[in-house]
Amino acid sequence: MDADPAVSPSALAVDEEKLLAQVRAVAPLLADLTRADVLICLREQGASREASVVRVCAHARPHSIAPVYAQLLVGQNLTRDAHPNVYDSLEQNRVTRQMREDPKEGAPVQREVLPLRAGDRAPFAALVIDTNLLEVERMRRRHRIFQQVARDLKEMAARGEPAQANQLSPFSEFDGLLYADETGVIRYMSGVATNLYRNIGYSENLIARPLTYLETIDAELFQIATTEKRCVERTLQERGREWVKKAIPIYQTDALLWLHRGTRLAGVLIAIHDDTETRERERQLVIKTTMIKEVHHRVKNDLQTVAALLRMQTRRMQTDEARTALGEAVNRILSIAVIHEFLSAQDSRIINIRDIAGRILHQMQSGVLDPQREIKLRLTGPNIYLTARQATSCALIINELLQNALEHGYDLRAQGGTIALSFQDLGDRVELRVHDDGRGLPADFDLNTVDSLGLRIVRMLVTDDLKGTIAMASDNGVSVIVNFPKIPLGGDEAWSEQE
Repeated sequence: MDADPAVSPSALAVDEEKLLAQVRAVAPLLADLTRADVLICLREQGASREASVVRVCAHARPHSIAPVYAQLLVGQNLTRDAHPNVYDSLEQNRVTRQMREDPKEGAPVQREVLPLRAGDRAPFAALVIDTNLLEVERMRRRHRIFQQVARDLKEMAARGEPAQANQLSPFSEFDGLLYADETGVIRYMSGVATNLYRNIGYSENLIARPLTYLETIDAELFQIATTEKRCVERTLQERGREWVKKAIPIYQTDALLWLHRGTRLAGVLIAIHDDTETRERERQLVIKTTMIKEVHHRVKNDLQTVAALLRMQTRRMQTDEARTALGEAVNRILSIAVIHEFLSAQDSRIINIRDIAGRILHQMQSGVLDPQREIKLRLTGPNIYLTARQATSCALIINELLQNALEHGYDLRAQGGTIALSFQDLGDRVELRVHDDGRGLPADFDLNTVDSLGLRIVRMLVTDDLKGTIAMASDNGVSVIVNFPKIPLGGDEAWSEQE
């Protein structure tokens, strides 16, 4: 239910505000069961009759079919010229119906308007039900009992009934519907409901049988809905299947008490949804996710073991060049291990690259930097979520750029300095910047011909894997700017559209 909290004039009386809240709670249920767009429109009084304005304060759309309106209408004003029956319904306090064709949407719809009023006062709002022409024709072909239930639901919604309707889960096109009268006898079953009960062994015709005939929870739901006068939903197992069942009490206006707005219980509408396959897929997904997380955990442990072995080998090297090369290899391995550590600790393949960068900086601060050199590492920027594939490339790029800044930006005898890593989220792109305040670039520097292994790795990852760009410039030190497009968070399968 989409509502505008600002569109609720303080001029409403307490009972009107209460009714408005109740109708808002029922609107999503009404939209699902009538397969229509449901609008709640408030009447805002003007200086004259012609100056009054009707504004949409809430809009509910059905879940099982495409809505009538592609965009939400919340906050829009309905003019008298374009929507005369809404004004007629409010001013004459009567239900109005008409076929109309929205010039913006282009499709003909049947509009039904029910005035909302508290006590004996004039209507203060209207319940507008817009149904596309195809659904109108489908409703005409449905059983007369269901047609009556739909009419009763509309009148109930205008009274803010039934209670606790907003606690029901959304309906789907695969929900079966069963209607039992006030005595608990089945009077209507949709085709989907008939097939669902056949699947669990009820091959006979169930019409005119009492709910107690079924070895299900249906009779219990009927009892709760009628006794407590509210909607009720249960998730349960019956005959080897997993079900979601909802019960909705249906009340009709009592002809003998219509002057006093009296109502009587007409029956209960029960919705049945077979959730077995969905829940089984969810269980399988949990199992697969757990296995994948365990694989990532083991890969992380194996990478850390390899890094430890290389550290041992580093201590046996006789030359500084060999020790440096092995040290850089250790940091690359640990950068990849960080990704697997994050993937082993969460269910999503989406990773916050800022967290990854923070872990890499911590590893470098504690394991690579000589404390006596007093070089600080700083991280700034927002949280940016990337796919695991892009996060892995970013982790390697960050590691290489930090290593390069430490190795080439500062003389070994220099004391103090700052290497700053920052991110910018540009919407569909990400900018990563590493700046050190050490030596600038040589006069003849050319990134495309540089012989540094680290920078060659960075250039390859940026251009080939991330499909981005890289630039380096002297800027009170050296700045490296990497810019690349995001892969949609739906997954790597969408990457081909970016290429």
